[in-house]
Formats: sequence, C-alpha cells, structure tokens
Amino acid sequence: MYPARRPLTLSANGSVTGSIQEQPVLKLHRSFYQSLPLAALLVILLGACSQLPVASTQEPAASQPVAQAAEPLPQEPAVPTPEPVVAVNEPDYSGPQYFIPGAIDHLGETGATPAAEANPAAGPTVWEVFRRNLLLDLAAKNDRIRIQRQWYLRHPEYLNRVIRRAEPYLYFILEESIKRGLPSELALLPVVESAYDPFAYSHGRAAGIWQFIPGTGRAFGLHQTWWYEGRRDIVAATRAAMDYLESLNKQFDGDWMLALASYNSGAGTVRSAIRRNRQRGRPTDFWALDLPRETRAYVPKLIAISQIFATPEQYGVQLVDYPYQPFFAIIDTGGQLDLSLAADMAGISIEELYRLNPAFNRWATDPNGPHRLLVPVDKAAAMDEALAQLPPEQRVAWTRYTIQPGDSILSIARNHKITPDLLKEVNHLRSNLIRAGKTLLIPQASQPLSQYSLSAEARLQSRQNRAVTGRQKVTHKVRAGDSFWSIARRYGVSHRALAKWNGMAPTDTLAVGRTLVVWTTEPAVTASSELQQQRMRKIRYRARSGDSYAAIASRFNVSLGQLKRWNDVDFREYLQPGDLLTLYVDVANAP
Repeated sequence: MYPARRPLTLSANGSVTGSIQEQPVLKLHRSFYQSLPLAALLVILLGACSQLPVASTQEPAASQPVAQAAEPLPQEPAVPTPEPVVAVNEPDYSGPQYFIPGAIDHLGETGATPAAEANPAAGPTVWEVFRRNLLLDLAAKNDRIRIQRQWYLRHPEYLNRVIRRAEPYLYFILEESIKRGLPSELALLPVVESAYDPFAYSHGRAAGIWQFIPGTGRAFGLHQTWWYEGRRDIVAATRAAMDYLESLNKQFDGDWMLALASYNSGAGTVRSAIRRNRQRGRPTDFWALDLPRETRAYVPKLIAISQIFATPEQYGVQLVDYPYQPFFAIIDTGGQLDLSLAADMAGISIEELYRLNPAFNRWATDPNGPHRLLVPVDKAAAMDEALAQLPPEQRVAWTRYTIQPGDSILSIARNHKITPDLLKEVNHLRSNLIRAGKTLLIPQASQPLSQYSLSAEARLQSRQNRAVTGRQKVTHKVRAGDSFWSIARRYGVSHRALAKWNGMAPTDTLAVGRTLVVWTTEPAVTASSELQQQRMRKIRYRARSGDSYAAIASRFNVSLGQLKRWNDVDFREYLQPGDLLTLYVDVANAP
C-alpha cells in the first residue's frame, strides 16, 4: 500500500529532485499568488508579522536587546574590531518584546546533526554564496545602522550562537531567496525576527522563525490546527515569507527598505507615513518616515548584521561557516505518522526530529497533511526504506473506548488529552450526542507523552516549571470572567509575565478550566489548591464611617499590600464613607 519512495532533496541550483505526493502547500501558494491584489489588500488590513497595529503612529515602549531573549550574554565581551565603538544607548532591540523562546534552552548551539566544518576545496561555503547574492544597499551610512552594528560587534558570540542554531535551515532559505532573485540578506531576517528559534512565540501571537501572526499566516496559506502550526513549518513558512516579501516589494515599486518596514509594521502603516510626508512636502524614503519605534530600528538591524556578514574581516569578526549543501531531505510520509516511530526509522532522536519539524504540535503528524517530514540528508535513505516496509496499521496507534454513563464528548476528550472537535472528527460524529455502551476510536501515542519532549504539551510543561528567582509557583484554574489582567492583578504580577509563563500571548483566549502557573512573591495569600480556589470570592466592599484601610484588611484577613494592589489606591489619601473596594477573600476565613 505504501510503495518505496525516494526522498525529496534540493540540488545546488535550487531544483527539487525525488518524488512527493504532498502538494497542497505549493498549490496553495500558486493560487494565492495569482490572486495577489486581493490577498495583498487582506494582508494590509490584517497587519504584518509583528503585533504592531496597522496604521498606528503610537511608539511602543523601549525594547531590550534581542540577544537577551535568546540566551544570557557576558556583560562585556572582548571584541577585536578596527571600528571604533563609542558610548551609545542600548539599541532598540525588539527580540524579548516580540518573541518568547519556547524551547530555545533545548536547542543548544545547533538544531540537528552538525555538518562538517567548511572546507574551501570541497566547494563554496554558506557565507560565500551569501556574499555573491547581496542586493541591498549595504554601503548606507546612518546613525541607526551604526548603533545596531555596534551592539552586534559587542556580542559576536551571540551571532555565532544564533548562526549555529540556524545551520539546519540556512541552505534551504538561501536557495529559496536566490532562485527567486531576492536579496540573500533575507536569510538573516529570522535573526532579527526570532533569533532563529523555530518555537518562537511573541506576546503579539507571532510564531516561528518568520514570526507570522495568525491572520497573515492564513492569508499566505499557513494552516493552523490542533495537530499542525504552519507558521512554524520551515518549508511552508519560508516560502510564505518570500511570497509576502515579494508582494511588498512590488507594492513599493522595488524599494526593499519600505518592503522590509512593511513586513514588520504592516503596509498600511508605511503608506500612512508616506502620505503624511507627502502632505508636508518631506522626503518619502525609509529614513525620512515617521514610523513606529520598533520599525525604525528593525530595518537598520538587518542592514547592520548584513554588513558584518558581508565583510566580517573589516569588523574583526570570525564567523562560523558551513559547506553550502543541503542539510535535510524531505520525506513523503504518505499519511499520518507517529513522530516517535518516525524518529526511530530515521535513526535520530525525537528532539532532532521536532527541531527539523517544529510545526507538528503533538505526537504525530496531521492526518490532513502536510504528509512530509524533514530528516537529515544522511538519514533519508534509511527512513525511506523503513517507511516503505511499515504496515499501515502501525503508522498510528488507536484505542477503543467504551462510553460510560455520565460521559460527554468534552470529558472523554479531556481525559485522553485531545480536543472535542478531533474526537468528533475521527468518529464521524455530527453532534455532541453519544450513547453509553457505544465505542469511540481515540488516537493514541505509541510512547508515553513525556517522550515527545518538544511537543506543544512538553514545551508548555517545561516553560511552566522553569523557576523564577525569588518567587514561588502556584496554580490558578481559569473561571468564567477571568482574564490575564484580572488574574495578574490578583496575584501581583504583570499580565505579560503571566502569559509568558504559560506559553501564551496576553491577547490569547483563556479557556474556562485551564490551569495556569503563576510565579508570585506572596505565596501565603494565593490560592494554591483547587479547593482554596473554589473558596475564593471577589467581593465589593463599601466603606463605612470609621473604616480605615488597615481595619478593612484585618477584617478580611488580607494584607494592606493586596488591598492597595487590587484597588490601585494611595494610602495617604483618606478613605471616604461610600468608597467601593475590591477584595479577594477566602470565604472559609471571611468575617
């Protein structure tokens, strides 16, 4: 039923060899590209790959250096460079503000089996090919570029760490840009966007190395399901990013600076800035536009890092280099496949398989596709042979569950860690009505879920268990009416930190019943158990004559600090009779 297949590989000239049955991504790209004017309009309305609102002129808060989001850095690394480094303020780096490294601590220096060190006699290296295809104006001199360049020069070890992490993906991304006639500098854009973390997720809900937000991702054919997150798919997201950048470049008449600015803040934002300058009789090039603060730094970052990689010897930087050859092959799986089984067939670890295939959220590929996996080139033949010999019934494990009295679709799905929609889909159910005694088919991992170490569940658990210095971990079960803001205020933490601890963005929807982890400095006054949470109530207290803040806090067994935080009050001001105060009290200890 599953004949032998040849792995799909990329040749040096960018052509694809081998056979593959899965074509939806390519077909979707072509159909989408043919309808580009309408799609481009949709993208303008949706915004760009960051969380900045379209047409917004508000400047975001100052960001921290992107390197801090990726890995801790030495405070003052020694950098031999002939370029004088003057005292400047920290550059406006957007990294930590715009992405959350989901599994960056597990990635190490490289995402997969290391390639051999570059040998000039064996052929060109990655950076040699990169330098042959530079198309941006890297001779530009601007203080914004200089500031970003100086930051990179102070942290050369950061550059090399990120490039080692990028190793599995660089050849493919360079090939995609070169065969389209696009600047090779675009291969460095994921350094700025995500530090090449394939699991990056921002508080603006952008995901993957290219940081697509959900709407833009869908507009460019990147499906997002329980099984599969197309924005993290190295192949599909790279092609979508190139499609998007090409369309933006055409919209702005070949001006790459404006196209890159639009990729960050949205074409609508850039067009509004151009229109304002025209009305005022000012220039309309990128450097003259009044753009959001992050965007004003975004393009200079790419120019700065491209300058360094174009002429590293000029700046005294020694870069990690690799042979210019394919790192991975694309294997046609022919259908859904357990990822632990796939790793065994390829002879690699499950972690390595996830790093090459970060789009798969669960323990198996999506039953609806794409039916392909990336594996190291030297492992492709072994996996292809093993896959051809695999009986169809062994591709994914299934279990039969007998419905018990009192069961519901929701309870069964929860107990088996799947979604109600998935349970209904695999059993061809049109409604939530089920009957005791009937059986349901439930997809099941072949190994304990803990073995799938970079699945969405495992990454979330790792993030939630990552200790925060000086704080104690408690849990909170989401109830109707809860929001990140209300929960954060209750526990005395920021809503962004709360979202980050739980692998979410502050704008994500909170499902009732979901358990959140909170790292708080006040463990004695938090609801650390489900029973305590059930006893906690939000009450509104109206101050009476003779009341004081201290007396009210004592009466309800809460601290003055909590009372102040919950109500944002100044204790130096008198409490007036009739003033309303919000309190969270344990009814078991209430007066």
